[in-house]
Amino acid sequence: MKNPIAGDFLIYDKSSNSYRTDPEQVVRDDVEKHYWRNVVRTVLKDWRLYVMLIPMILVFLFWRYLPMYELLRCFKVSDQVKPVSEQFFSGFSYFKRLLVSGDGLSTEFWRALRNTFLLSFYGLVFGFPVPVILALFFNEIKSNILRSTYQVLTYLPKFISTVVMTSLVTMLVKQGSLTSNMGILSQLLCSLGLISQEVANAGLLNNPSFFRGIYQISGIWETAGYDSIVFFAAIIAISPTSYEAAQIDGANKMAQMRYVVIPSILSTLVIMLITRIGSLLSIGYEKVLLLYNPTTYVTADVVSTFAQRYGMGSSSAQGLASAAEMMSNVISMLLVIGANTISRKASDVSLY
Repeated sequence: MKNPIAGDFLIYDKSSNSYRTDPEQVVRDDVEKHYWRNVVRTVLKDWRLYVMLIPMILVFLFWRYLPMYELLRCFKVSDQVKPVSEQFFSGFSYFKRLLVSGDGLSTEFWRALRNTFLLSFYGLVFGFPVPVILALFFNEIKSNILRSTYQVLTYLPKFISTVVMTSLVTMLVKQGSLTSNMGILSQLLCSLGLISQEVANAGLLNNPSFFRGIYQISGIWETAGYDSIVFFAAIIAISPTSYEAAQIDGANKMAQMRYVVIPSILSTLVIMLITRIGSLLSIGYEKVLLLYNPTTYVTADVVSTFAQRYGMGSSSAQGLASAAEMMSNVISMLLVIGANTISRKASDVSLY
């Protein structure tokens, strides 16, 4: 019998004809009372792990959180003499100029926003499946030495600096011998009749029609192997009994991939897809800046390079650059929330 007033906190003891505290509640009260003492003990016990977190905390503090203060510039009248906190509030004037001004600035911003979305969307459609396919192929290689060799070869491009990688791309499609302006790839495409001699001589990187293709192919070559690590780790965690059961049912290798591997790594696929969708408008300016030129702005200029060009200009232009980056970040956040909501309702797998 329980006391209707005390509820679950007291229970009735028939032997003593009295009420006493529920043992589970006693444990909960003790944990709550000594919560911070237990936290301190845990920190002291595993202090080495927490020391290792300090560099990452400092990186996020100085390169992620403190720069947020400068976002106030997109709402203030830019003045390089005064700090941002003392500048006058200008409302959403910079956002209005970028979105609805109707002049050349608004046209450039919408073009950059469109190019950013298209480059990221093509990367999602063509680049996201490649690491999954690589992980499936690695799983089918029985020789550990051969598999390790292939994995290292596919991981290496990720550790090449962006400057070196873009230089290699430029040499392949543009620079050739002293007597020819065509790279090896340009000469191959020209010999196969896929491009004309005039286009090859002018340089593929000087043709807006080829920039997106070059950007995507070089991006897949650079990141596919490294991105396959997550999927390969999820594949090797699958229990061997699942493969054995499929083999007993007569499933061949393709059927095992379809009915065993893919369903087992589906949660990893969904989470990685959500994070990839969230970065649709987060293209870094380094690679684009090293590959594009004024002749390819129509297909190559993205929000980051747009902000970089205007951010290096006058003080008022810095407010426009901050506003452009602010809108890009807000849209990315909304994409993450939307993709996570759809995934949670459709498959019960989500980030949060």
